[in-house]
Amino acid sequence: MSWGERREEKLASLKRTLSDLNVFRREYLRNKTGFFFSLVFPIILIAIFGAIFSGGSSGPTTVYVQNLDNGSQVSTSFISAMNSTNITQMLVVPPNENFSQYLLSHSSSSGIVIPSGFQTSFLEGKQVNVTVYSNPADSTSQIVLGVTNGVINAFNLERAHASAVVGIQSLSIKAQNYKYIDFLIPGLVGFSILTSPMFSMVNISSEYKKTKLFKQLSLTPLTKGEWLTSKVIWYVILSVISFALMAYVGMFAFGAHVAVTGWIVPFLILGPLLFVSLGMLVGTVTKSVESAGVVGNIITFPMMFLSGTFFPVSAMPTYLQGFAHVLPLYYLIDGLNQVMIYDNYYQALADAGLLLILSSVIFVLAIRFFKWRED
Repeated sequence: MSWGERREEKLASLKRTLSDLNVFRREYLRNKTGFFFSLVFPIILIAIFGAIFSGGSSGPTTVYVQNLDNGSQVSTSFISAMNSTNITQMLVVPPNENFSQYLLSHSSSSGIVIPSGFQTSFLEGKQVNVTVYSNPADSTSQIVLGVTNGVINAFNLERAHASAVVGIQSLSIKAQNYKYIDFLIPGLVGFSILTSPMFSMVNISSEYKKTKLFKQLSLTPLTKGEWLTSKVIWYVILSVISFALMAYVGMFAFGAHVAVTGWIVPFLILGPLLFVSLGMLVGTVTKSVESAGVVGNIITFPMMFLSGTFFPVSAMPTYLQGFAHVLPLYYLIDGLNQVMIYDNYYQALADAGLLLILSSVIFVLAIRFFKWRED
């Protein structure tokens, strides 16, 4: 083959390559979901995790403190020193309260007890310990321990010869110590209740609309409410199975300490009701399968990472904590935490009530905007 023929063959090969590239480009850009996952989703992950771990705008950590030293000057100064760090905000608990039970009822694992005789022991140079209730799995507890240790060191330095008079006694608010897996199980239960129905219903509603299956269903006696309710029932069943698998694997394989009670049932019903309805609503109001997928992802992914699924909301910057409190998944996971970890049924009842109202409204809206036949 001559040089000219080889040159023409190379040019022809390049032309075919560029033509195929152009066809693939057009097909790829038509798939908005693929474009989202390849380019937009990594950017969202970087932004979310960067915001969570930047720590730049984090507000003070709320810490409950019980002063058993009758409000002595030294104990009051200790509390003021904790507040002056701007890292902790001390909330005083009455001396007659059962402190560990008080922490549980307020869904907290961080607290400080200043013992009786604190001032006398400090002034006389006798050893005295401040009791710090903490939870190794909760990052805020580690913050409280660090700040308390720093304030104690400062108090000891004020004494002559810098003798270590004040120390720390660390306790857990329950007989067993919490583990990270204890908090992860409720988060992952909420995660599965969110993702399965949301992604499925977004795809089903848009696909059925495209393939005219809804039009065919309109010819049957089945109502829209019945069709959507059947989907809710199915995902409730899946949620119960998923919960049982995760809870018991966590307990028996990893030694998780979580309570399995009847109080969990409302959340296993309200969660699927909410997210089946929300997924249907998103798929109904969007115009195409691709746009439904993109909108569904935009709604779902912030909830995955900012609702306490993998990290405690209290460890996030203040502005992200405020954003988390408007996400419905937050109340599902918080409710599961209250029931499975803290035994705080009053807060769980409040979470369930809010989910009931929200899911009822979205269920009605989904049926309202859901049409068997497109105009």
